Amino acid sequence: MIALRNAEEIEAIRKAGAIVAQALDTLRKRARIGVTTAKLDAIAADVILSAGGIPAFKGYRGYPANICTSVNEEVVHGIPSPRKLKDGDILSVDVGVKLGDYFADAALTVGIGQVSDEAAKLMRATHDSLQRGIELAKPGNRLSDISWAIQETVESRGFSVVKAFVGHGIGTKIHEEPEIPNFGKPGKGARLEAGMVLALEPMVNAGTYEVEVLEDGWTAVTKDRSLSAHFEHTIAITDSGAQVLTAL
Repeated sequence: MIALRNAEEIEAIRKAGAIVAQALDTLRKRARIGVTTAKLDAIAADVILSAGGIPAFKGYRGYPANICTSVNEEVVHGIPSPRKLKDGDILSVDVGVKLGDYFADAALTVGIGQVSDEAAKLMRATHDSLQRGIELAKPGNRLSDISWAIQETVESRGFSVVKAFVGHGIGTKIHEEPEIPNFGKPGKGARLEAGMVLALEPMVNAGTYEVEVLEDGWTAVTKDRSLSAHFEHTIAITDSGAQVLTAL
């Protein structure tokens, strides 16, 4: 069952999304050579708590940190640690916030210092695929139209979409129906309606789409250890198209 949110609920999610955006913007600026991912976790917690929010990931299914920090071949769910960022790394940061009864969720990937041409192209392709998915998130289209748009954009650039993890609905829970794969043929799945709130999140690999989870039980990495990037926004579908609720 896919929830349809009214204007007041969407505004509540937007307020949570504003804190997510603020945290991500701060992390984008503070992610530099020599900074640890644990330090970024502490910075994010301070931003979220100071704004009246709660870090949504802390304790979720036992997750031990406030945010996810995934470096280079780490796809998603990387746990912040004393690891220092190095020149040429790419860092994916995923932030979720609960404000009152509602959640918002977004992610971005940033380059540290001077990154390779491949890394820059990978990040651009992932960002562009998210934007293309958002463009097709409008009433009358189907869920897989979003999935197809993301996959087509990624593969046209020579990269691969992760199939093991998907986007999701979001609202009074961090993960709700429906699941939103980043691959598939168009014209399938539920018809999109005004009031749906979705977290679209392409995860894109430079090599194979296959992933595996490390011994910590959380960190997913590319099976061939190629680079991976991740971008995400929480959006609301309206009569006039998609509104990004986690925009700065």
